[in-house]
Amino acid sequence: MAETVVSFVLDQLSTFLREEGRLLGALRQEVQFIRDELGHMTAFLREAEAKEEDAQPRLQEWIKQVREAAYDTEDILDDFVARFARHLPTGFYGSVRRIFSSIKNLRAHHRVASEIQSIKSRIKSISEGHQRYQSEYGISAQASNSLSAVNNTTWRYSRDDALLVEEAKLVGIDQPKKHLISQLLQGDDYQLKVVSVVGMGGLGKTTLAKKVHEDPEVRRHFPVRAWVTVSQTCDFQYLLKDLIRQLHKEGKKPVPQSIESSNTTELKEIIKDFLQQAGRYAIVFDDVWDVEFWNTIKFALPESSHGNRVMLTTRRADVASASCIESRGLVYRMEPLSIEDSWTLFCNKIFNGGTCPGHLMDVAKGILDKCEGLPLAIIAISGLLASKDVNRIEGWEMVRRSLGVELEGTGKLDRVKKILSLSYNDLPGHLKTCLLYTSIYPEDYEIGCRRLFNLWIAERFVEWREGMSFEDVVWGYFSELVNRSLIQVTCVVYEGIPHKCRIHDLLREVIVLKSREQNMVTVTTGQPIMWPSEKVRRLVVRSSSSNNTQHHQQTQNCCFDHLRSFITVGSTNPLLYKTLLSEVLGSSKLLKVLDLKGQETQEEIPNEIFNLFHLKHLDLNGTGVERVPKAIGKLQHLEYLNLGNTEVGELPMEILKLQKLRFLRVYQRVDPSEDDYGSHGFKAPSNIGGLLALETLSCIDASSGSTIVKEIGKLTQLRETYITNFRTEDGKELCSSLANLTSLQRLGVESIRKGDDHEIIDLNHHHPSLSSSSCSFLQSLRMLILCGRLEKMPQWVAHLHGLIRIDLNWSRLRGEEDPLESLQHLPNLHTINFCGSYQGEGLCFKAGGFLKLKELRLKRMEGLRWMRVEEGALPRLQILSLQLLPLLEELPLGIQHLIQLQRLSLYEMSSQLREKLLENQKEESEDYTRIEHIPEILIGYYTDDGEWRRHNLWEEKKKKT
Repeated sequence: MAETVVSFVLDQLSTFLREEGRLLGALRQEVQFIRDELGHMTAFLREAEAKEEDAQPRLQEWIKQVREAAYDTEDILDDFVARFARHLPTGFYGSVRRIFSSIKNLRAHHRVASEIQSIKSRIKSISEGHQRYQSEYGISAQASNSLSAVNNTTWRYSRDDALLVEEAKLVGIDQPKKHLISQLLQGDDYQLKVVSVVGMGGLGKTTLAKKVHEDPEVRRHFPVRAWVTVSQTCDFQYLLKDLIRQLHKEGKKPVPQSIESSNTTELKEIIKDFLQQAGRYAIVFDDVWDVEFWNTIKFALPESSHGNRVMLTTRRADVASASCIESRGLVYRMEPLSIEDSWTLFCNKIFNGGTCPGHLMDVAKGILDKCEGLPLAIIAISGLLASKDVNRIEGWEMVRRSLGVELEGTGKLDRVKKILSLSYNDLPGHLKTCLLYTSIYPEDYEIGCRRLFNLWIAERFVEWREGMSFEDVVWGYFSELVNRSLIQVTCVVYEGIPHKCRIHDLLREVIVLKSREQNMVTVTTGQPIMWPSEKVRRLVVRSSSSNNTQHHQQTQNCCFDHLRSFITVGSTNPLLYKTLLSEVLGSSKLLKVLDLKGQETQEEIPNEIFNLFHLKHLDLNGTGVERVPKAIGKLQHLEYLNLGNTEVGELPMEILKLQKLRFLRVYQRVDPSEDDYGSHGFKAPSNIGGLLALETLSCIDASSGSTIVKEIGKLTQLRETYITNFRTEDGKELCSSLANLTSLQRLGVESIRKGDDHEIIDLNHHHPSLSSSSCSFLQSLRMLILCGRLEKMPQWVAHLHGLIRIDLNWSRLRGEEDPLESLQHLPNLHTINFCGSYQGEGLCFKAGGFLKLKELRLKRMEGLRWMRVEEGALPRLQILSLQLLPLLEELPLGIQHLIQLQRLSLYEMSSQLREKLLENQKEESEDYTRIEHIPEILIGYYTDDGEWRRHNLWEEKKKKT
């Protein structure tokens, strides 16, 4: 965290000295000194933060001092710019020169000089501490060894925890064990096969691998076996020597004495020679942390013709896939225990396999819910509860309420914290900061990825990289956190693009503890809290389960002068929210992030916001705001403006002054309960094409004519745009504009509504680039949404080789214009959503078509009577959803060919089809034999009384039998 802050401030100081340094006069040398000293400390700071958790309090205090000094330096610079940049709108430099020469600003100049001198003195003192600590903790060989010792101690702690799980006779791994054993014993005998077990810390990967490795059948099949624990900070030469000793012991041969003096290459040769002569082998590499380890060790593992096997356990998906890719091995993603297995393990540990007393049932389930199937956590918490009196519920309730406090201590849950902290400690500084920031969200919260990404960018956690947009870089950050099993994606927009994510509850508790230690964010719900002793930099307001009225008294003791971010999450107490917002806007002149998403009581934009000179991020999504004042033009540093789900229908001309604006979203849902009916966009100034930095523009109203459509073509940085009220006659102009948007990834076009219908969207215009073999037109497009009537599919759609998702809503294509013809051979198409898009009687998915499609959703196609899937079509389809298809009375013909199908949803379908499936429960019926391979079949409908009912077909069948 401190390293991230210091790096940003260093960049800011360099820019400041280059562009405004001459205006500082004698203070220039002081600012230069601050920059140089902070720069000298960054390398040591990186090392110090890597071992901060195990460091002595003095080093932790030094890191805190560096962080706060960097923050305060940034405050002074921002205050300087804000104070002197706004006096004359005609130019910053001219105004500053006049201001510094004016008598009325001598006091302000003196104040800046005094603050800079104060920071310089603090930096001097901190730098002296840096020199002292460097010899004690720093970047010398001794310090590096010390760091390794600290990490190895933590690693051995984690291995002890794995043994703890094993000793507890872990439940729920019989099936995974059988599966992995079969993978080891079967397959090509002429190729080394690798099986990788991947998942977050505490899932029991080591325990599973150990049980597989020690299984009698595996022992018989592989006469030569070895187990190597790798860890984060392994000594590679020591690891190779340990492997040699194990192999020679297994083979009952003396260990070569030469290994003590051998280098890495020689040690690998010894291993390779031994394995080539030894016959069939199975080696486990437990707890692998990076791809480089595998890329190095694999050269010591001969292929031979004996059917050799390697097992790996890791928390990182990239390690798992890299080790398996050459051998066509198996990546086994370890899942949390099921609810049933979690309960069994819980009761085994506390009640010796007995049942839980009725009066403890609710609180026990609440505690178990927090474990989310993590065996290590279940065992540790069970051990904590085993010491409580089972006749008194109060002790159990206290554990449920105070799990975070228990993790903070050194008791039974300290093991859990150590295991979960290992993955955090392995992160580079910028990813630690991004992960800690997720502490703004409450437990069990499904996090919107797009919002999180934009907050990371606004908070300056994302560094700019040559040739990449911020969106590309931030997606890389997120992917790495997912890869390391720290964030779980729960929903995607389309393949590869996350929509929602979450964090395991206990991992979140660890993150909250670390966030609090580092003063990352201050969270208030209206409950009494202890405000941090350090300055409040980020304030988050969240909902509370109780109606507390003491919020005003609480905020009186808190200073918001240094606040950089004010964020609301979820529905908040309206009185608390308004009180805090008023105080923040009255005193926080340095605010850069203001996120009021979902505050419906906010009916207008407060005038104080337009005085926030440094504001970069303004999110008013879901508020009651109806208009945007002309004063919006004063926010010249604004990069992000979100007015989605508001009543705003038009933006003033002054929006064109925001030349740094990267993200602009304004819309209202036509029907808030249904996405299918599209959105109302906003009326933009006629020269909106002047906002050249825009990457997202949604949703812009094009009803005023071709001028707006032509302006869109000037926004060459666009990656996403959605156009509403599109006119038929502007089709050719839009195609011309789209040809300029070479970075466009997401495109939506919605035509003018006419009652219950839409105008025709005519995009079937030949473009010069289509005649070339390269077909460059919209080749970066990943998602296409067309909402409105189509006479025929645009010809260029069939050439969108990068397209992953297509939505056609209310296209009403005639029977002879089968939309599948244009789409069936698109090589990357993953998702199709059709709603009212086709008026024909049938759809046929032909053999060899839609080879990568995973999701198919068909809705409101009133004329559809039949569907047919030829063998060889849709080979990867996993989800098939059919809704409001009243004339479809039979299951799709050939549905038995969809062998990868995981879920079939039949919602509001014909009563004949519903009754056939729900009431005819005979196993030998033809319908059942065609769908018996589908794990989940959901049938939903409204009763005559208007009640919604949903059935799981297989569960209904179990009830009746």
